[in-house]
Order: sequence, then C-alpha cells, then structure tokens
Amino acid sequence: MVNQEMRTDSINILAISGSTRKSSSNINLIKAIALLTAENFSVSIFDGLTELPHFNPDLDYGQVPEDEKVAGFRKQLRDADAVLICTPEYAVGVPGTLKNAIDWTVSTMEFSKKPVALITASTAGSRGHQSLLGTLLIIESKISVDTQLLISGIQTKLNSDFHITDEDTLKKVNQLISALTSIVKGEIQESQLLPAPLLN
Repeated sequence: MVNQEMRTDSINILAISGSTRKSSSNINLIKAIALLTAENFSVSIFDGLTELPHFNPDLDYGQVPEDEKVAGFRKQLRDADAVLICTPEYAVGVPGTLKNAIDWTVSTMEFSKKPVALITASTAGSRGHQSLLGTLLIIESKISVDTQLLISGIQTKLNSDFHITDEDTLKKVNQLISALTSIVKGEIQESQLLPAPLLN
C-alpha cells in the first residue's frame, strides 16, 4: 500500500490495479502517479483483489451475512474521493479478478457518482479498455474524455524509480490528473462527462 502523508486539503484516491502480479507495470504506474501527485493526492492501493470471493448474487443484497472482505472493499470505495484504476488487457478483455471486484459493487452502487480515472496500460489494450469503460459508465461512474487513457507498451515508459520516462505519456497522465481533480472539485459539468452506453 502506498500512502502519501495526509493533508487536510488532499484528495483521497483509492487505486486499483487490474494485474495480480506483485511488480506489474500497472502497480508501478500507480506508484509513479502517487509520486507525481504527492502534493495534492493521498493515494492508497487496494491490495485485496485476489481475496474477494467469486461474485454470487445469492450472497448479495443482504440476503446472507456479507463477506468481510467485500464489506471492506466497499467501505474503501465509499471513503475515497475518487478511484484510479490501472489495468492491463487480458485475452482482449478485462482481467477477471478486476471485473469480479466491480461486480460486487453493482447492487450497493459505490461507483455511482464516484469520480473515476481509468488507465489501460498494456501491450495493446483497446478492446479491454472499451469494455471496462462501458461497465464503469453503466454503473454511473463520473468519467470524462480526459480521465480515461490507453497506454501501449507501458513497460518501456517507466523506470525502476517509478518515473514516467516517455514525455508524451507523462503529458497525458498529467492531463488525466488535472481532469480528475476538476471532477472531484465539481469544476466539470455533468454535460462534460461521458454518457452511459445505450443498452440494446
């Protein structure tokens, strides 16, 4: 877990990596963003993705005692001012553990009206990115054009000190950070946010 020193005016960010590898490029990208935003963000990395049970509607909606790990995840989402998701694409789709975690929030609506930044950092990633973006929008996450980003070849754009070495990528990440801050502060109107996809 990465925690920046708390400031009274800092924005609390819950960061989620879609990769379960301990030293994945997506975890490293989150750490790079935490360093970039140390003055304004307090970043915590959710590290319990693989510990969440398989989503089962029979265990949801308060029908049986809620799993404590699910309850803890939901609470961390509620307490956050915004969510940062950095994920790879797996088999042209969303990593299963990440989708499973999001499924646990659908009935309780932790993502509803929550500012979210989505970065898909992978070898390619476009199909997985669009799939996850659609899911986040349908559950009413607050996302703008500038708070979603696709980064290809991420392994070549970070160094071992958690610094983004590619100038174009750094520029786009800084734009994403600025846009997410604006959403949290209410400086972006609803009309400037991405709409939910139409369901057939």
